[in-house]
Parts: sequence; C-alpha cells; structure tokens
Amino acid sequence: MPDSQFDLSGKVALVTGTSRGLGQYMGRALARAGADLIITSRDTSTLAEFQKEIEALGRRAFAVALDVRDHDSIQRAVASGHEHFGSVDILVNNAGCNVRKPATEITWDDWNLVMDTNLRGTFFVAQAVAKTMIPCGHGRIINIGSVTSVFGYAGLGPYCASRGGTRQLTMSLADDWGPHGITVNCLAPGWFKTAQNQVLYENPAWVEYLCDRIPLKRPGQPQDLDGAIVFLASDASAYITGQTLLVDGGISTGATKATVDET
Repeated sequence: MPDSQFDLSGKVALVTGTSRGLGQYMGRALARAGADLIITSRDTSTLAEFQKEIEALGRRAFAVALDVRDHDSIQRAVASGHEHFGSVDILVNNAGCNVRKPATEITWDDWNLVMDTNLRGTFFVAQAVAKTMIPCGHGRIINIGSVTSVFGYAGLGPYCASRGGTRQLTMSLADDWGPHGITVNCLAPGWFKTAQNQVLYENPAWVEYLCDRIPLKRPGQPQDLDGAIVFLASDASAYITGQTLLVDGGISTGATKATVDET
C-alpha cells in the first residue's frame, strides 16, 4: 500500500479539546502526517505552547475558542477556522468530560454536563463542520468514543450512555452524509491514562487488576492512537464509514485471567 494514502499534506484538521491529553497527541499525529491544525479550547491561552509545538513541526496551527456546550460558540469556532484556512477537511470530535459517581448519586446537573459535552456537543460540532464539507464533496469526521461505547462500567452511567450514543450517532451520520463523500467513524480508545482518570492509576492494585484483564497486559500509551487517527483521517480509509475502531489492547474481548487459566 503506497505511503501516499496516509499523507495528509494540504489537509486541514479541526481537533476539539486540545488543551491537554489525548487531543494533543492526536493533533501531533495528524500534524506529523502533514495536516495543518485548527486547535480549540474554551480558553485559547491554554493552547499557546501546543500551537508553538505544531508550528515547530513545520505545520500551521490556528487557535480558536470553542465551548462545545454552547451552540453559538460552535458556529463561531467553525466559521473562524474555515475562514482562516479556506477549508476543514478533517474533524476530530475529541472534547469530552466525565463524572464518576455511583448511579444513585448522579445529579440532574451531572447528567446534563456529561451528555451535553460528549453527545450533544459532538453532534453539533459535526453538523457545523459537515455544512462546510458538503459543498466540497469530501471530508473525514472522527468521533472519539471509548471502550464504554460497547461496554458498561459501574460508576460511569452518564459517560457510558454518552459514549454508546456516540457510536450510534456515528452510524446515523455516516448514512446521512455518505452521499456527499464524507466518512464518519468512531475511534474508541480503551484504558489510557488521562487527566480525567489519573486518580485510578495511583492505585497499584487497580492497575494490576486492569492489566490482568487486557490481553496485551498494559494500559494504552498515547502513541498507540497515532496510526488509527491518521488512518481514519486519510485516503487509506476512503471506503470505511459508520464503524467503531476499538484501540483497547483487546479488553473488549471480555477475556480475564480466570478464563485464560481454565483453557
């Protein structure tokens, strides 16, 4: 397969939630593949160092303010990025949040915070970007899901609901926008250490338990997402749409040490 299929030179990617964490790692991977970036955060001052880093790779980076819970903010951010570069070829819908509580303790506001950010925000950012892609007849939309798009975990009720919804939304939008040359896929990471779940990784017993359940015997490292994000953004995935790609070390197989020992 020619390397040119993975070349993103001349493409512009809008990546939401790039003030830290996996959003930055995915942005770096796209930039290394040749893409220029529209990077976003609610506070653009948090993007200054990342912008310099992308520019040091020889790519252009444009920082815009974006609150995915605010419809007007979404419209302004997408319009600003499109005006700056003249196109948006790739969208990575990464911005998200979580609330960890037993189901009996989840409040109305907890539910709304997670669903409005992870699901409603994903839809309306995709909608705004798709409106710029449709006249061009092409585009790549990558919604960031989670292993909780296919698995349920205690204490993560709203988050699991939002990520399961992201998977279903991805299939619907793929059907909606496929005739316009736009692919829509869901990239679903497994257990990666992020600011949202850092406290869990401070418990050695929990980490041991987690690794025991992962066939590859380790949590994900940020670079484990590089190939998948570039693949879904590139021409190499031109005939793939409506799919959920799990990058999870195999934990979604449901395997455990006990079942392995019994075989």
